[in-house]
Amino acid sequence: MGLKVLSALDTAKTQLYHFKAIIVAGMGLFTDAYDLFCIPPILSLIGRVYYEQDKLKYQIPPGVMSATVAIALLGTTIGQLVFGRLGDRIGRRRVYGIALMIMVLSSLGCGFSICKSRECVLVSLSFFRFFLGVGIGGDYPLSATIMSEFANKRTRGAFIAAVFSMQGFGILASSTVTMVVCAIFEHVSRSHDHTSHTVSIDHTPRGVDIAWRLILMLGAVPAALTYYWRMMMPETARYTALVELNVLQAAKDMEKVLDVSISQIAEDDPQPLHQPSYPLFSKQFLRRHGRDLFSCATSWFLLDIVFYSNNLFQSQIYKKYLGDRRKKNAYQDAFNVAKLQAIVAICSTVPGYWFTVYFIDRIGRVRIQQMGFLFMAIVYLAIGIPYYTYWEHNTNVGFMVLYGLTFFFSNFGPNTTTFIVPAELFPARFRSTCHGISGAAGKVGAIIGSVGFLWASHNKKEDGYPKAIGMEISLVILGLVCIMGLLVTTFFTRETMGRSLEENENESENENEN
Repeated sequence: MGLKVLSALDTAKTQLYHFKAIIVAGMGLFTDAYDLFCIPPILSLIGRVYYEQDKLKYQIPPGVMSATVAIALLGTTIGQLVFGRLGDRIGRRRVYGIALMIMVLSSLGCGFSICKSRECVLVSLSFFRFFLGVGIGGDYPLSATIMSEFANKRTRGAFIAAVFSMQGFGILASSTVTMVVCAIFEHVSRSHDHTSHTVSIDHTPRGVDIAWRLILMLGAVPAALTYYWRMMMPETARYTALVELNVLQAAKDMEKVLDVSISQIAEDDPQPLHQPSYPLFSKQFLRRHGRDLFSCATSWFLLDIVFYSNNLFQSQIYKKYLGDRRKKNAYQDAFNVAKLQAIVAICSTVPGYWFTVYFIDRIGRVRIQQMGFLFMAIVYLAIGIPYYTYWEHNTNVGFMVLYGLTFFFSNFGPNTTTFIVPAELFPARFRSTCHGISGAAGKVGAIIGSVGFLWASHNKKEDGYPKAIGMEISLVILGLVCIMGLLVTTFFTRETMGRSLEENENESENENEN
């Protein structure tokens, strides 16, 4: 039975409310990207403060670095599973504010790692980053589900992609904030040091310990500003009507936000609705939705192995474009790292998001995902196969173009589509749970990519890392992972473009039962 309120959502004109929802729903993704991209300059500042006397001067040991990165991703994995399930059990809106508050308080907590010993600072930073991960992880399934349930079917893909593209603004904000904070602190340090007009290279100013905390804490501000609007959002009509079975309330909620009168969306002759009775992971669930869950979780897992491994190139690029970082003072070093990240983001990462927003409802999710995986495979193999014979000693414009293309085709490709498709394929009562499971699989891949490949990529003992399989084999493996992603997309992922969420769900059930 087609409900009028759901038909009204599917055919609604694009209006101001949709854009407000994009910004409110996108703030978690903004915070996620802000945190992920401010960590490299922050770790360089922490290295200056707490590892000044070590034999690897100013460098955080690889084990500590890996643990700091992995613990936030572990938190994200847990957040996606827990909040995804809660979103289906007690409602999207009820847990949406909780996820945001965890993010805001944890970001502030990261700055309040008030200790003087490095062990205490790193443990408390990791503790708060774990909970920041939980909040960010919780936000993923809720933001995608809320946006997919509010959007009309014609532009739904573009709206969910626009929510995801808030990551681009998060990346630029983290670089901008880092550069501004470092520039101000350096200026203040110079004016305080009357004997010299420069900040000493060897001496790390006391202000550095405050600067990195301030950068982390400022990441909480945009998310905190949207808390009020998040609390004011009504529950989605699809959850109220299809899960709580309260069609009249769904119509009242939608009258407030969409430009329609209740007489247009209330049922003339309300019939009692019945939920299908099969539970999550029952045989019936797996028969109807198992293939879709497999394709979403596997695609996301394979993508994140590759997406989070692009820190492999960082040290090589930093050496080439930032020179000997030990010859610069702490603020200049962090400023330069942030500037380089901003340039790469503006040239490749951010355009990738907006290409997806423009094309996703024109050429579809599956084609964009296939194309992204294919071009990422080509780029990784193009860097990997001749790595030691050519690229290692030629970090030239060609290398930077290929490096930029890995970001462009992940965002105009599977990085965005793996976020969108799980929010469109599953029934309303399993939607955020299945999105959370898919995203959690992705974050397991992210741990493998960011930590596993960082250790695997060394072909000799260097910078505290042991000898392993080396860069060439690592990059070829990543290229093959992209090809596996292409195969999973081609054989298992269904197109969802231009159909209502209920049509997708029914087609999934019919197709998998035949």
